[in-house]
Amino acid sequence: MRTINETPQSTHEHGPRMRLAKLAPEFYKAMVGLDAAARKSLDPTLVDLIKVRASQINHCAFCVHMHTRDAREAGETEERLYLLSAWEEATGLFTEKERAALALTEAVTVLTDGFVPDEVYERAAAHFEEAELAQVIAAIIAINAWNRIGVTTRTVPGKA
Repeated sequence: MRTINETPQSTHEHGPRMRLAKLAPEFYKAMVGLDAAARKSLDPTLVDLIKVRASQINHCAFCVHMHTRDAREAGETEERLYLLSAWEEATGLFTEKERAALALTEAVTVLTDGFVPDEVYERAAAHFEEAELAQVIAAIIAINAWNRIGVTTRTVPGKA
C-alpha cells in the first residue's frame, strides 16, 4: 500500500510506440492532405486556436507543443495561449466568433451524450457563413484525428 508521501508510479512509459508516418505512409500522406483541405480559406489564427484547444482536451502533448509554438510564430499572444483552456472565463480576450468556434471545438471533441448540442451548433452557425462553418467543422475533425494519432503512438513533444 502506498503512503501519502509516495509518488504514484506510472503504469507505462510515455516514449514513442511507433513512427506511423514511416509504417503507414499512404495513410499519413492522406492525413496531411486532409489537414490542408480542412484549413483552406479559414483564418489561420482561428485554426491555431482550434488545434491547441482540441489538443489540450485530448491530452496530446505533441500537438499542444507543436501548435502553441506555431501559434506564437504566427503572432498569437502568450496571454491568449495561457488562457485558452479557460476561454469561457477569459472575458474580452477572445472574439465572439472565436468563442463560438471554441465551444464547437469542445462539443465535437468531447461529444457529450453522443452528439453536438443544438445550441452550440446554432451559436457557431450565427457567426460563420455555411461554407466557412463547414471548414471549421473539418478543421476540428482533422485535429481530433491528429490527436488520436499522437496519443496512440505516444509521439514525443518536440520530436517528429
